[in-house]
Amino acid sequence: MKRRMSAGGAFLRSLLPARSDFAAVKRSPGRDLIAGLTVAIVALPLALAFGVASGLGAEAGLTTAVIAGALAAIFGGSNLQVSGPTGAMTVVLIPVVHEFGPSGVLQVGVMAGIILLALSVSGIGRYVRYLPSSLVEGFTAGIAVVIALQQLPNMLGVQPGDQERVVDLAIDAFVRFVQSPDPIPVAIALGVAAVILVGARWKPALPLSLVAVALATVVAYFLAPGLGVVGELPRGLPAPSTGFFDPVALAALVPSAVAVAALAALESLLCATVADAMSVGQKHNPDRELFGQGIANLVVPFFGGVPATAAIARTAVNVRAGARSRLASLTHSIVLLLFILVAAPLVGIIPLAALGGVLLATTVQMVQVGAIRSILRSSRGDAIVLVITFVVTVAIDLVTAVIVGLALAGIVALRAVARSAQVSRVPLDETDHADEEQSLLDDRIVAFRLDGALFFGAAHRFLLELSEVTDVAVVILRMSRLSTIDATGALMLDDAISRLEKRGIIVLLSGIRPGHRKVLSALTSAPRLKEAGRVFADTPEAIGHARELAAQ
Repeated sequence: MKRRMSAGGAFLRSLLPARSDFAAVKRSPGRDLIAGLTVAIVALPLALAFGVASGLGAEAGLTTAVIAGALAAIFGGSNLQVSGPTGAMTVVLIPVVHEFGPSGVLQVGVMAGIILLALSVSGIGRYVRYLPSSLVEGFTAGIAVVIALQQLPNMLGVQPGDQERVVDLAIDAFVRFVQSPDPIPVAIALGVAAVILVGARWKPALPLSLVAVALATVVAYFLAPGLGVVGELPRGLPAPSTGFFDPVALAALVPSAVAVAALAALESLLCATVADAMSVGQKHNPDRELFGQGIANLVVPFFGGVPATAAIARTAVNVRAGARSRLASLTHSIVLLLFILVAAPLVGIIPLAALGGVLLATTVQMVQVGAIRSILRSSRGDAIVLVITFVVTVAIDLVTAVIVGLALAGIVALRAVARSAQVSRVPLDETDHADEEQSLLDDRIVAFRLDGALFFGAAHRFLLELSEVTDVAVVILRMSRLSTIDATGALMLDDAISRLEKRGIIVLLSGIRPGHRKVLSALTSAPRLKEAGRVFADTPEAIGHARELAAQ
């Protein structure tokens, strides 16, 4: 009991900031400060764009980038992560805004933060790495398409409709644009996207997204003064408030909160894995990362911010800029706060079409064409998971897409494991002693080797194959290569043994692994076999006993 309490206390302490965090800050503070400044310049237009896309406005995006970014930097599980509003999160929030208004989004953020904290304490973070690439890539590609469709009204320079389905929203925007076309917002959006995409290939270290947005703002100010803009921003962070809380809406908001928490966990842990791969000597703590994201999402709604998660684009810039510790991501939040305090009037005149171009470039960068092509060519099962997850994400919603994708991926995995399970008849003597082997066969002694996993997906086939044994006196079941056995597999094995014994065939077991003894102990035939001395540590002992039985 004391050991468990001690282990539990150590685990909880591992979720909190440690001395090693501050030691890392001291190593190269200059590089971290420069990296943080670079990330802030890249993050500014993204924060504005995602705030507008979420339905709560640019102010909410900046608030999230500042507060959630700082909290996740302090409490998160990665030294290199940069958190804030993301495009994937806006996809979940748009339906909430339509149904519950901005207060619903804030309440969902608090609920998601609580869920993330619970997930971090449960230790579930380490299992996210087992998600198949087909699910992740299909999900990401679907999110990219949804973001692009959501931004079509801004890119076309028309007011967005009130349609809940993103496809209907995009069609409505296109129809209204055709009725009264204006090429300027389209040119601005495509121009900003082109500069960002070309710049990412040419000079990824340069903050060309900010340059593109600044140029677009100047062009729109002189050539299209009537174009929609971000609008006036307050010079400072909003005061904390609990006015958004509505206990009546709690039950209705649970599905959205679960979706936000799941998306925040998935995106943050995948981002941390990418950051580790891009750097040298870095390794994130997945449970602490969930804890940091939980703290960030729990606090930021009280200041009017939207739910946040780690952002791969900003994290990648942080790593490339030479970041070594959490000081870089913390600096990014401080610099963005200075933008709010000093340059709020300038930010307010940025055209929405320019932010639509930023998000269009983001969607293009999200889709890993090479990875998708490889998955589609790898196997039919992975291709089906990717395509269906993508279609459901675009046509229905993210929550359904995750559920359907996980179910399909599970079925594909179970099918593959079940196919790997084999029951094969093997020689009793593998030293090529043909005469000795033939004598054993004459005594009607055969051995079957169980390979792979014997679980509910393969157990029925195993039973059919083993039940077809005929004209033998003794069957040896070699179990040393059996990797996994579950309750269903054990019951099927028990049934097969009983069927063989009813036909007068003696069954011997050999090579049972220690990890399988607990499951096998539940067999009704196990006590009987043990009492009769028919369970052996290895196959040679079983063969010797089989000969004795055959000689009787």
